Amino acid sequence: MNILVLGGTRFFGKKLVELCIEIGHNVTILTRGQSGNPFGTKVKQLVVNRDDANALSQVLSGTTWDIVYDNICYSPNEAHQLSKILDGKTKKLVFTSTLSTYDINNIVKTEEDFNPYDYEIRMGKREDFSYGEGKRQAEAVLFKEATFPVVAVRFPIVMGENDYTRRLHFHVERILQDQPISFPNIEAKMSFITDEEAAAFLYFAGITPIEGPYNATATDAISLQDLMGLIEEASGKHAKISLVGGDEQSQSPYGIPADWYMSTAKAEAAGFTFSHLHDWLPALVKTLVKELK
Repeated sequence: MNILVLGGTRFFGKKLVELCIEIGHNVTILTRGQSGNPFGTKVKQLVVNRDDANALSQVLSGTTWDIVYDNICYSPNEAHQLSKILDGKTKKLVFTSTLSTYDINNIVKTEEDFNPYDYEIRMGKREDFSYGEGKRQAEAVLFKEATFPVVAVRFPIVMGENDYTRRLHFHVERILQDQPISFPNIEAKMSFITDEEAAAFLYFAGITPIEGPYNATATDAISLQDLMGLIEEASGKHAKISLVGGDEQSQSPYGIPADWYMSTAKAEAAGFTFSHLHDWLPALVKTLVKELK
C-alpha cells in the first residue's frame, strides 16, 4: 500500500510510521522539515507547511494514496483544504480526533454523544477555536465534504515514555521534587492509551472498511487519586496535593472537574481488542520514576 502520514515524526505518529514500515508498506511523511526525518531512506519525505493550501496542493499534485493519515489537523480550514486537495487522490482518510470533542459531565462517552454529521460548521483557523471545538469543526467538515471514506479516531490523552507534552512526566517530577500539584477533582476518572496502541488502532482504522467516528482507548479508567498513588508507590514519595487554588505552575494538566472517559464498544465490535489500562500503566509509571529520579 501507498501510505501518506501528516504528522509522523514524533510520538504516536512516529510509532504509526514505524508500524507501516515494519509491515512492508510504501510510506511517505509530510512535514514542515523542522523535526527532521527519523526514518532516513525507509520513507519518502515531502516538506511543506500544510497551512499553505497552494503549496500543499502543489506538493501532492500527481500523487495517489491508499490511505492518508492526518495527525495534525486542528481546524475546519485545514480540514476543508485537505478534503479538497485529496479529492480523487486517496481511497481513505484517517483523521486523529480527540476525547475533547465530548463534554466533561461524568457520563461515559459513546460516539453518538457528538454527531459531526449534523454539527453546524463555522470556518476558521486553529487559533479561532479551543482544541476541542477545532477538532469538532474539523470532523464536521471532513464528514460533510470529503468524497472519500473518512474515519475520525477519538483518542483520550496518549501516554508514553517519549510523550513530548510530558504530562505524566509533570506529575512524576513534581512528586519527586516534593512540589505541590493542584487538582479541581482528585476523584475524577480518566482513560488513557499508549502511543503504541494509538498507532495500532490508527493502522487498523486505515486497513479495515470502517468509516465514521470511533473511540479508541485502553479499557478501564483510573481516578487521578489512584494515578498519584501509583507514582507514590513507585517513588516512595508522598504527593503534595492541593484541591483548592494553587498557582499556575502547580496545576495538573490532567485536572478535570468530573469523570471523562469513553466506551470502546463500537471499535471492539469492529474487531479491535484494546489493552487493559492497569496492565501497563503501573509499569510505565515505574519506568518514568526511574528515568526522572
